[in-house]
Amino acid sequence: MKEIPDLSKKSNANNQVTIYTDGACSGNPGIGGWGAVLIWRDIQKEISGWEQSTTNNRMELNAVINALKKLTRSSKVELYTDSQYVKQGITVWINKWLVNNWNNGKVKNQDLWIQLHQQSMNHQINWHWLRGHSGNSYNEQADQLARMAIKKFVNNSKI
Repeated sequence: MKEIPDLSKKSNANNQVTIYTDGACSGNPGIGGWGAVLIWRDIQKEISGWEQSTTNNRMELNAVINALKKLTRSSKVELYTDSQYVKQGITVWINKWLVNNWNNGKVKNQDLWIQLHQQSMNHQINWHWLRGHSGNSYNEQADQLARMAIKKFVNNSKI
């Protein structure tokens, strides 16, 4: 699989990236995995990771954060998630959280929301929600990456 090239060497017309993300958890909380598919022109990059004790919502957030971190310059991004929590949080709820000082620290996953907010400020993002497991091949690919990350952790912990 080809790597996403260093976009800083490309013109602005070529910097649109499409990203599909997903998170999964075996138990909630439990062992979690996240996956993302980044597409630039005809090049795809898959990324994934895991955490030992986490929640599904944290994995959904981590998928988006880590995908955005892979972008090497400010980009136009079409970002697809099957998480209403992520989409509503970053497009609607975050504005109120910022004004109200994160509801005096009561917002769950505040650490990740702060990271996502910081990462999203670097890009022009169009946020899209799509129904999970509805036949979108890239969403299914991101889901598979998240589930494979969980299996990888489980297999490595048995050694």
